[in-house]
Amino acid sequence: MFFIEREMRGRRYRLAVESIWDSATQRSVPRQVILGPADPSCIVDLADTEHVGDMRLGDTGALAWVVEQLDVVGMIDRICHETSCAGDVSLGEMVVAVAMQRACAPGPKCGLADFLGSSLPRACCLPAKLFTGQAFHRLASRVEADQLDKVQVELAKAIVQRFGLSTSVLAYDTTNFDTYIDTTTPGELARRGHAKSKRNDLRVVGLGVLASETGHVPLLFRAYPGNASDQAVLGECLDGLGRLHDALDEGEGRKRSAHRTVVRDGGFWSEQLELELEFVGYHSIISLPMSHKAAQGALESAARPGAMTSLKGDYKDVRAARSRANIGELERTLVVVESKNLLEGQKRGIASALLKARKELRALQKRASQGRISREALELRVKKALGREHLSFFVVTDIGGTDKAPTFRWRVDAKLRRKLETTRLGRRVLCTDRHSWGTERIVHGFRGQWNVEEIFRRQKGGGLVPWGPSYQHADASLRLHTFACVLGVTLVSLVKLQLGAQCSIKSMMQQLADMKVTLVKGRTGKPGRPPTAMIRPRLSPFQAAAAEVFELGRWMPSILSSIHRRQREAVPAGTS
Repeated sequence: MFFIEREMRGRRYRLAVESIWDSATQRSVPRQVILGPADPSCIVDLADTEHVGDMRLGDTGALAWVVEQLDVVGMIDRICHETSCAGDVSLGEMVVAVAMQRACAPGPKCGLADFLGSSLPRACCLPAKLFTGQAFHRLASRVEADQLDKVQVELAKAIVQRFGLSTSVLAYDTTNFDTYIDTTTPGELARRGHAKSKRNDLRVVGLGVLASETGHVPLLFRAYPGNASDQAVLGECLDGLGRLHDALDEGEGRKRSAHRTVVRDGGFWSEQLELELEFVGYHSIISLPMSHKAAQGALESAARPGAMTSLKGDYKDVRAARSRANIGELERTLVVVESKNLLEGQKRGIASALLKARKELRALQKRASQGRISREALELRVKKALGREHLSFFVVTDIGGTDKAPTFRWRVDAKLRRKLETTRLGRRVLCTDRHSWGTERIVHGFRGQWNVEEIFRRQKGGGLVPWGPSYQHADASLRLHTFACVLGVTLVSLVKLQLGAQCSIKSMMQQLADMKVTLVKGRTGKPGRPPTAMIRPRLSPFQAAAAEVFELGRWMPSILSSIHRRQREAVPAGTS
């Protein structure tokens, strides 16, 4: 894309121009869009000036800069070249438009044209009115899942080449999102399953994401049915993981294959999956579930006097115990890590759960004494009441009597509760095949997995680049919508990485969103339609730096003149 000035109807205008190759006609197709007048503003009476609107400059300009650096549109169109016709919106242009909308002003697809029309920077020179919900669904029905997988791998390679991300440790996690699809609507992705939102009346779509250690940039994702096992998803994307491993090596210019590590939260251990990850080139760090036999043995070993020692450096407030054990036929290093924040949170959870359990147990004890409950029903109700927050470990119960006349007694054992707090609560058991790594490096690598959880938190509850609410019905539309949302997270993460912002991503995007161009009309006393003038925004030091980094002067040249003037004014007199 390049910029020119052209005279039309006696006035000069600035235009953005691009040339797209049409493979069907074997010729290039020019596109252009008017950015605004290039002539100096006319002298007007400010009393008669009328404000006619604002246009986005900072947030969309930063995202468009990243899109150009990675050639996202061209990359998608080259891989999915059969999805669009000449003259229509291409798949790459549509996906980038949706990603920018989700990152800057989340809304439905029917509002996509209005969003693009209110933005001065853009990723293509097509009219905004062509970006409709119907066009999105039409493109989604033509793209295959394996094509999107290829795009992810190529995009990860381009990101590593351009932004120099460290990919030695990759964090992996899964979540699911609520949909509003009717039960009778056919589809494979939206299914009723274990919703993370705790709702059981909606169908959900699962999402697994693999992110880099630096910048927390998503490099690979997989949308999967909401009723599928979260842990099995990683095994299903082994082919993609293998291609990603090779692409990252190529992007980093390595002659020998790198040793990369996948970090994932616990809940599932599979010896076969560990072997398959090793086969495609990855090491592993996983938090074992506390019910695992190896985890219980490591906790018992760590409970011995002097077993837990303080770490060094940035983790001097963390205590850990390290050991080796055979899990099945695999030799693994086990690290028991103690976290004060986790301990305090679990203690608060236990206190709240115990308060509810006391009421339930007192009610059951009263019903048992009155003979109003059978022994079988009593056992089920007691098991359910103590099934939360480790209550069954220290709440001692005694159920006796007959089936029709049961007896029930219970008590809270303070000694068992203290033992639970000192030997199990606040602790995680990390399992890895990185035997040569120090304990601090293992803990640091695992804590990077929190960044993927933070991405999911931002995508929920109306946060940054939210996935929902989504009203897509077809599987293809859900898959492409998910791809656009993950791409939006990728673009925002790279903006923060390039800008080197020390603030949060939400604060950064808010400051960029405040960079808007004001459109005004004023009476000149001359015949004809009053001209529209663009007034540049007043920039803070942070915004001025962003304007230079992301080359916003291409879209509004006057914004750079104000920055340079401020820089000259900041230089003391008599200095050069």
